[in-house]
Amino acid sequence: MSHIFPRHTAMQLPRAVKGDGCYIIDQNGKRYLDASGGAAVSCLGHSNEAVRDAIKAQVDRIAFAHTGFFTSEPAEELADLLASKAPENLDRVYLVSGGSEATEAAIKLARQYHVEKGDVRRSRIIARLQSYHGNTLGSLAAGGNMWRREPFEPLLVDMSHIDPCYAYRHKRDDESIEDYGMRAANALEEEILRVGPETVAAFIAEPVVGATMGAVPPVPGYLRRIREICDTYGVLLILDEVMCGMGRTGYLFACEADKVTPDILCMAKGLGAGYQPIGAMMCSSEIYSAIENGSGFFQHGHTYVGHPTAAAAALAVFKQLSAAETMPAVNIASQKLFAALRARFGDHPHIGDIRGRGLFIGLELVWNRETKEPFVPALKLNARVKKHAFANGLVCYPMGGTIDGKHGDHILLAPPFIIEDQQIEEIMDRLDVALKVSLEEAGMP
Repeated sequence: MSHIFPRHTAMQLPRAVKGDGCYIIDQNGKRYLDASGGAAVSCLGHSNEAVRDAIKAQVDRIAFAHTGFFTSEPAEELADLLASKAPENLDRVYLVSGGSEATEAAIKLARQYHVEKGDVRRSRIIARLQSYHGNTLGSLAAGGNMWRREPFEPLLVDMSHIDPCYAYRHKRDDESIEDYGMRAANALEEEILRVGPETVAAFIAEPVVGATMGAVPPVPGYLRRIREICDTYGVLLILDEVMCGMGRTGYLFACEADKVTPDILCMAKGLGAGYQPIGAMMCSSEIYSAIENGSGFFQHGHTYVGHPTAAAAALAVFKQLSAAETMPAVNIASQKLFAALRARFGDHPHIGDIRGRGLFIGLELVWNRETKEPFVPALKLNARVKKHAFANGLVCYPMGGTIDGKHGDHILLAPPFIIEDQQIEEIMDRLDVALKVSLEEAGMP
């Protein structure tokens, strides 16, 4: 009997005992192709020697020193390197232990920034429906995925949520993609005016929406209009790149694709590539100066922030991610994966959309391709696909509630950046089988 408290009490999980590139091996020797990098985490695969060596070397020097007393060499070097590569004016780095901590820190920093400036009425955060920003109470309140929020609703701070930028579902037939982008972005201005500009602290969004919608990128011009609106009303722009950042979309920072710089940027997952738990929040020099010239104290913190061993791992990861050859390699692999998916599933009667950026790709499953009608939630099609893919040695990331938190199914793919042509074919074959078996179970031809 296990004494582990699992994510789901009915699941009997195999034990992972070894990593080998894009594969995870269980206690029985079965190999699983990790086509989602866990949850878009394992960007360098599961056996990167440089990262493992960096961790061992740091443990031999010093594993931990509390940031209330010390800084450390790997933390300082990681911050320097991140600041040198980040979009303009993001030059301060606050290291944490994961994505939820990063967004929680961002929300609190946004509030404190306004307080330090004497703008004490600015406390409201605006986010988007179907977003996911983490599982702490603050980040969950910002998130707009209804089924995740529902059990904890009485505990959550009141925040506003506008519609996402979701052209497949929300663009009208009589408008261009650019016009739709402006309409979607202008919903932010409408909400700011509704609640009162003087009350709004920040707007938070994922540049490419990950887990809850399945790799939905913004349409051209959307994020730039969002930036304009935030600037007009003195609202901070927080971009959550926890899942889509660190090269996942083919850009080191996901916002680079849209030529937009946030005031605060959150990252995690790919920053540690799964080798250590780590995340980071970056902010502009203006925000840092408000704290520095005010109280001087960011009223926040956790025991393991700035952990030296985690920072050493992230430094080894980020050196590889920021190497000149890495993003071109990601984009070449992306082109091959997209081409293979479209060749195999482009005409599939129950796949309505294949979308994403870089090695961050979603397939939206539909009951009727012409009308875009989703499957009935009771069928739990996403869970069936996950189960059958896993049984066939494929780790992918299907989720339900794509459209509104209840209806809709998608499959998220986010393989390691080291994926090769043979493994792309393995994904096609194993996913094809999983879809066929799952649809047959659900009573579909």
